[in-house]
Amino acid sequence: MKKLSLILTIITLGLSQVFSIDWNQYHGRRSDNKTDELITSAAWLEKNSAQKWKADTPLGFSSFSCEGSKAFTLIAEEDEDGLMREICIALDTRTGKRLWSTWLCRMDYKSGGGNSGAPNNSGGDGPRSTPSVFNGKVWVYDSDMILYCINAENGKILWDVNVIKEHAGINIKWKNSSAPLIEGDLVIVYGGGAGQSLLAFNRENGELIWKTGNEIATHATPIATTIHGVRQIIFFCNSGLVSVAPQTGKELWRQEFPFKVSTAASPVVAGDLVYCSAGYGVGAGLYKISKNEIRFSSTEVWRKKNDMFNHWSTPIYHDGHLYGMFSFKKYGNGPLQCIELSTGRIKWSEDGYGPGNVILSGNKLIALADNGELSIVEATPNQYNELARKKVLDGKCWSTPILSNGLILARSTKEAICIDARTR
Repeated sequence: MKKLSLILTIITLGLSQVFSIDWNQYHGRRSDNKTDELITSAAWLEKNSAQKWKADTPLGFSSFSCEGSKAFTLIAEEDEDGLMREICIALDTRTGKRLWSTWLCRMDYKSGGGNSGAPNNSGGDGPRSTPSVFNGKVWVYDSDMILYCINAENGKILWDVNVIKEHAGINIKWKNSSAPLIEGDLVIVYGGGAGQSLLAFNRENGELIWKTGNEIATHATPIATTIHGVRQIIFFCNSGLVSVAPQTGKELWRQEFPFKVSTAASPVVAGDLVYCSAGYGVGAGLYKISKNEIRFSSTEVWRKKNDMFNHWSTPIYHDGHLYGMFSFKKYGNGPLQCIELSTGRIKWSEDGYGPGNVILSGNKLIALADNGELSIVEATPNQYNELARKKVLDGKCWSTPILSNGLILARSTKEAICIDARTR
């Protein structure tokens, strides 16, 4: 009997480790907006008891990252001189209590903006980037392109790199929105000047590891992936897709793609296929990445001009299909869609989401509409099958929900919510 009890304990601990997973950076651990953590039902969403807390998160479209019982995001508040500043905050996921606040750059955008409470297309000020966290450290790439490393326990800045001053950086319209990418012992960003537009630093001490490229950054966060067995970082630049080796910065392949005004959704990888999309009349494209011995190349599979827009909502690839918010400036009404990747053909479409964001747990989509409604939808091409839907947030939601350690964390320009997806 004791032996059986021990076996059950070991199994329970093993399952806890499998199903309790940190969401440690934008787009998740694998840069694909997926988690190995499973939700077994959607009934919890309808229960008031599932809500653990709400907290104020004024201004901006930063999403959450999470490690253990701490969640991190960027907000904006007045400093002691009455100036608006970007702030990295840590929240206790058990209570919603703010653990610390670290002041970053002054909030002074030269274009865009407007009142965050205004309807429809007025974006509002505030930070757009999302912190990354790993092993007790938090990395933030703020709107002024300063990369910070912060102690996750107390909010103390351990080191920083000013990309504009130290690497001839060039900021862009609406300023930086891309998040720092943690890959191995590196933290990777872009935005530097000629010969150093792509940058990798030692994540522990901020030492420059490599610099390369003559690219212009966009609002899209770079992703880490493996294609043909080769690890690589894909940047979605003004010129198009640029893939480099993470340890050296050596270019592996590139694919031209048009740019107009802003590119903000990250590329999506499906085996040896790479999908990308942008708004402002650009549309989408699918590209096949080939490898001949050590040389890579990219060829077009299909191109949808002025169609299939992902304004800033990066879709998910699952079993031959893309799932996500596909629209341009259809605030409050744009559709959640399922699209066959090989052809670009729409399999189903459901209005009422706007430019929100979606992640995947098992075969379930966790979708946050821009009006603050959270829904659980089956990831199947057969038909739109909504399992649950509930209004959970006030304010504008242009951020991405996360599932971390059994908890759904989501935020708007006004407030954040924590929902226990394990509630029965």
